[in-house]
Amino acid sequence: MIKANVKKSTFPSTVPTNKTKIPIQTRLTKNIVFLGLLSFAIIILYPLFWMLISSFKSYQEIYSNVWAFPTEWKFENYSLAWSKGISSYFFNSVYVTASTIILTVLIGAMAAFVLSRYKNRWIDVALLFTIGGLMMNPQVALIPLFEILTITNLIDTHWALILTYVAYRLPLTIILIRAFFLTVPKELSESALMDGCTEFGIFWRIYLPISLPIVVTSVILTAYFAWNEFLFATVFINSSELKTIPSGLMVFRDALRTDWGVLLSGMVIATVPMIVLLIFLQKYLVRGLAEGSVKG
Repeated sequence: MIKANVKKSTFPSTVPTNKTKIPIQTRLTKNIVFLGLLSFAIIILYPLFWMLISSFKSYQEIYSNVWAFPTEWKFENYSLAWSKGISSYFFNSVYVTASTIILTVLIGAMAAFVLSRYKNRWIDVALLFTIGGLMMNPQVALIPLFEILTITNLIDTHWALILTYVAYRLPLTIILIRAFFLTVPKELSESALMDGCTEFGIFWRIYLPISLPIVVTSVILTAYFAWNEFLFATVFINSSELKTIPSGLMVFRDALRTDWGVLLSGMVIATVPMIVLLIFLQKYLVRGLAEGSVKG
């Protein structure tokens, strides 16, 4: 008993308790932030929810029961919208967006590799020129671009959109990927050079695979821009069969006039691809932006 008492007195019990009180201010701040974010989410999501529900309604029901669920779900609105032209606009957007993503990410990654690997006066000038590209407003360059595309006979072709989109997305893509490339240890490239690897081999086999998060981030940002761009798609494309989703929906609206259920179905079809892309790749988007902002 004496030894037990000695041990207890020599080594006092310091068991941590989990019942630590959170200050009222901290809890109040968290609740306010949570309510603010919840309100913001409702403001963003409810119009999408209303568009989805209304796309299954008839013309009369859209006006008579604006906020209610449809009494009769008209799934044929989607097949009618698809057959009346949305299918053509959809596949045009897929082609333009996919081509823009491939060219932008490939050229941007190679340019970022050069700007991150080498240091001289011309590299600094090229970097400043790239940063300056972020400040170019599309509306300002609309008339010069139209003249250039007219001279090169690219007006009313998909390449008029693809080349323009690539030009406008390259600066941001280069800067994001370059910031990530600056974090790659130089020992990897030095070891590869000693093993006889070429500069392109270092880019293709080392830099590109380990930069997957920022590459996926660039893909998402480029896809969002190319899929939803409206100004160039309206001005540079005249033929209805070549129009993409944003400008095509304007023609679709004029053709349908008062058939709002079918029009809303077309808008849902146009919205779904970007929502699905963001849902599946959102973790790469956040991770890529976080890791790509370490150096710059």
